[in-house]
Amino acid sequence: MTIDDSAPGSDVGVLANGVDTLPDHAEPDDADRGNTAAATPPRRKVDKGLLAACFVIAAGLTLIVWGLWTAQTGDEGVDRPEVIENLSPVENAIQVLQQETIVVDFEFGYEAELILDGILIETKRIGELDLSDVEPGQQIETPPTAVFDPGNARLEFRPSEGAQIEELTEGRHTATVIYWPIDDGRASARSYTWSFDVI
Repeated sequence: MTIDDSAPGSDVGVLANGVDTLPDHAEPDDADRGNTAAATPPRRKVDKGLLAACFVIAAGLTLIVWGLWTAQTGDEGVDRPEVIENLSPVENAIQVLQQETIVVDFEFGYEAELILDGILIETKRIGELDLSDVEPGQQIETPPTAVFDPGNARLEFRPSEGAQIEELTEGRHTATVIYWPIDDGRASARSYTWSFDVI
């Protein structure tokens, strides 16, 4: 690349290819300054309301994820013996009906009794029920006691007329189930207590 300084006193140089150049000490004119400003857009001010809304949304999503990650569901937060497979109403239930059936399911091979609000509920085994005058296909009436089904290792009690507890009154109730392996007898009994609220 060669510069032609043919014009005496001229500050403008010409490249060999015919393009004019400004000398090092020349300042760009106003038109060139406008082009530079158009090439870089001006910085916008930060919208504080939008920034606050983004922060609130991000914090809310973080709390939701944390809540799902740390939540205990089902029986995870309950220290229930392994031999008790299921019970109803569950521990700390808060909307139990007054005629709700109390049910405890055990592993096979266990027998049990129920204490409700300090009262030992009389328990009858299904094999001990008098079924002599029941027709085939006829539904039997369960006695007003707790009923234990050894075939399913299931204990049930429904408050009803004539039972030791005819209804569950409104408020907090405490139930205790005493259970033992059939082969070992009642001498090896253990217990589990839980509470629930009746509406």
